Amino acid sequence: MVIETVREPTANFPDEVVNDLPEEINTGVYYGWAKLDNGPVHKMVMSIGWNPYFRNVKKSMETHILNEFGTDFYGSELRICITGYIRPEMDFRTLDDLISTIKIDIATANAQLEKAEMKKFKDHSFFQSESKEDKTVNGFKPH
Repeated sequence: MVIETVREPTANFPDEVVNDLPEEINTGVYYGWAKLDNGPVHKMVMSIGWNPYFRNVKKSMETHILNEFGTDFYGSELRICITGYIRPEMDFRTLDDLISTIKIDIATANAQLEKAEMKKFKDHSFFQSESKEDKTVNGFKPH
């Protein structure tokens, strides 16, 4: 699992969420904002795809929240807002190549999310409401 090998903890969405992604969402690495339960909104990087280096047989959505957490967040509600695309999904010859690329992805996300046009999404009403029922953003309603 990536969390143990790469040492970048990720929150993975359930299969039903991955399977219901809009067709317009291609595999690759994205950046945006994430919120766990009723906590603050943090920067995030997300991989959507099959993680070819690990030879995964099913598509996944792995969210790396750019914050240090003192505990795990199993069972927490995770809300995300994807605001940009970094690169397509790719395979790597070595684990070191993968880790180097992940570090570049994180640096890219950090830089992009500092831009004013990206920061505005951090305060979007999507992250403010307590109810899942009123969470439609750009026509997509999460589970």
